[in-house]
Amino acid sequence: MTLGRRLVAEAVGTALLVAAVIGSGIMAARLAGGDGATALLANTLATGGALIALILTFGPISGAHFNPIVSATLAARRELPAGDAVQYAVVQIAGGFGGAVLANLMFDLDAVTWSTTPRHGFPLLLSEAVATFGLVGVVIAVSRTRPSVAPFAVAAYIVAAYWFTAAPSFANPAVTIARAASDTFAGIRPGDVPGFIGAQLVGGAAAAALFGWLFARDA
Repeated sequence: MTLGRRLVAEAVGTALLVAAVIGSGIMAARLAGGDGATALLANTLATGGALIALILTFGPISGAHFNPIVSATLAARRELPAGDAVQYAVVQIAGGFGGAVLANLMFDLDAVTWSTTPRHGFPLLLSEAVATFGLVGVVIAVSRTRPSVAPFAVAAYIVAAYWFTAAPSFANPAVTIARAASDTFAGIRPGDVPGFIGAQLVGGAAAAALFGWLFARDA
């Protein structure tokens, strides 16, 4: 598969993922009537469903990373050229921002509405590190042992992490940046984005080291 096709797949896939995350959050908040648990459940199920569909759709083309940390991890494992990983990250971030704009417009909001939702403090940063650690671990383990079930394993983990972490489970720098551009249920205040990304990098690096060792390929 050519690099150009893979980059387009990553951009479009990340855009649709972010549109699903933000759009379902807006719809859930409007329909839940102030019931936060119901809104989060609806947001969670829509995100999980979108992940399965998008990974199945774009996986054969680009691997369906939709996440700079996943791309960096595979580059570190020499399963993706480093130069390709950098380009993946660029289009993932651009695609994610485009997905946020799309979600805002679909719900009759301004194209960019910078979020005012504060997400900071040690518990949330720890949650992001844990969520990203688990996600990268699942990606490494399942791709090594049962790649055919990767879409379902990744989606299942993210759905669970929405509920067992306090963040809830961004676990993706591209998605985090994009969510700052929507002052809605799924948003994050721009000033809190660097802390989230830092926590994601720590969690991703720890998972890459541990699971890379656990699932090291025999010589």
